[in-house]
Amino acid sequence: MSPNPETADARRAECLGELAQGTDRFQEPRREDCPWCGSKRLRTRLRTPDLVQHKPGTFAVDECRDCAHAFQNPRLTAEGLAFYHRDFHEGHQGLDGFAERLLAARGSTRRHRAAARAMLPFPEPESWLDVGTGHGHFPEAAKEVHPYTSFDGLDPTRRVEKARAAGRIEEAHRGRLTDPEIIERLRSRYDVVSMFHHLEHTPDPRAELRAALTVLRPGGHLLIEVPDPDCAFGALLGKWWVSYGQPRHLHLMPLSNLLAELEALGCVIVTTNRREPHTPYDIAGALALALARVLPAPDAPWRAVPPTGFQRRLRTALVAAGAPLVATATALDHTLAPVLRRTRFSNAYRIVARRSGSAA
Repeated sequence: MSPNPETADARRAECLGELAQGTDRFQEPRREDCPWCGSKRLRTRLRTPDLVQHKPGTFAVDECRDCAHAFQNPRLTAEGLAFYHRDFHEGHQGLDGFAERLLAARGSTRRHRAAARAMLPFPEPESWLDVGTGHGHFPEAAKEVHPYTSFDGLDPTRRVEKARAAGRIEEAHRGRLTDPEIIERLRSRYDVVSMFHHLEHTPDPRAELRAALTVLRPGGHLLIEVPDPDCAFGALLGKWWVSYGQPRHLHLMPLSNLLAELEALGCVIVTTNRREPHTPYDIAGALALALARVLPAPDAPWRAVPPTGFQRRLRTALVAAGAPLVATATALDHTLAPVLRRTRFSNAYRIVARRSGSAA
């Protein structure tokens, strides 16, 4: 459905007003040391524009030569995060259709159920907090696996309130897990805290982990899934690797770093898994991003000049022509997945950690 013209014009005026002030304020000063270990031995892993929403700007991902932590450098400011995250999850027409469908693959009901089953070997949790829950699709699917568990959701956007209204969660907490008032309100309240592809979006992953352990009860479990920066697709595909996620991904943490941090916080590592979290969309994702890059620009409020009627029709025709190619690449991803998830081509990992009495 086409957006209301008056609403679209107002949104365009708002975006162009923001961009007229320049984009320098969207990025912090470049740092010269690793935010994880403090080493000054850095190398630039890639530079890329925004390949999904096509908003202005160029972004760099640096990697520490000592601990292999990868991070956006310079990092987005709070204002920059708000600008580049806005519209991303709301189905805005500026979000390219190819990439939108592929990114939705990670949030399928089947994958949510599989993630929820990771907690079946442990006692049935009474209460579960899903951090970064968005529209609450994970809790909705997880209820089928854990029917006696009460699921709450936390998210900085109004999506969490819509999730509660839709009955997908019991309680909606709007804000960030590190907000002091949220920490105090939720302290030692949950048996499970889940973070699915959440830590990579946060300015300080360590602070998120400490906060998660604070709202967990002693003996409770922390369930984490994040992209794996050691995935061989990252080196093979470069900026076209979907999991780089620039400019929305601020950190890419190697498994060994995250395990060491959790142990330092007093957690017991229960399981790690690189097979099940793998999402078969790397080849199709790279093709979709490349096609979107060469197609005529979509209409979006951050573009000063809307496309002409001819450009709109041409784009629609080219998207339709490219759809079979992306579908073929998707089939190839799924065909190779049983093999790839057992190799260094697995693109994500999962950790289940138990909070000890002294943690956090």
